[in-house]
Amino acid sequence: MTPEHPDWWLDELAHAGPEHLDPAYVDGYDRKAGHDPLADLELLRRHGLDGDATLVDLGAGTGRLALAAAPLCRRVVAVDVSAAMLARLRAGADRAGLGNVEVVRAGFLSYHHQGPPADLVYSRHALHQLPDFWKAVALTRVAGMLRPGGVLLLRDLVYNFEPAQVAEQFETWLAGAAGSSDDGWTREEYATHIRTEHSTFGWLLEPMLVRAGFRIVETTASRDPATYASYVCVRT
Repeated sequence: MTPEHPDWWLDELAHAGPEHLDPAYVDGYDRKAGHDPLADLELLRRHGLDGDATLVDLGAGTGRLALAAAPLCRRVVAVDVSAAMLARLRAGADRAGLGNVEVVRAGFLSYHHQGPPADLVYSRHALHQLPDFWKAVALTRVAGMLRPGGVLLLRDLVYNFEPAQVAEQFETWLAGAAGSSDDGWTREEYATHIRTEHSTFGWLLEPMLVRAGFRIVETTASRDPATYASYVCVRT
């Protein structure tokens, strides 16, 4: 037991995956997992990202979104459990002269928001590291750091199919894997994700969002394979 959490609280570092904590892995992370944040920035701007806004990026990684959003808003809080990821993020913020980026080593279950409530929370491909019970706890904590009417943009690996379709959907997904880790995610890496991480069904995740205090206003999902989804949610 720690002064902050009881002995039954989840250790997020243990669920982060050792590769995310390894500086050698971080060196190639953006090459494999990097994305163009432009579409997400436009979506966030449509939902209130402006010069007065506070944005919290949970699972910020190396800061693709956080660093791109910083010139557009008043305050960015970039949160991640990985010291190696945050070191890369901090270096990027320093190079760009972004004085409004705060770097916090924490996770969904350990970040404590300081100051006025956030206007927006963003999370991309991070919530799946938590088992479903803890996803519900995490989403309730996210709602608590947002002002009423604040917006959560959540992107993740989400399974939008029925249990009977698991084999068909996963084989379709893995068939599109890269042949080499130099070119992207391999079949072995996708299979490891399925076995050891906690991506869940959309029909389980969506009620969690509602129970946590959100109204889902936009949903998009991939098809064939139906393994990715995004949600724009307003705190009620």
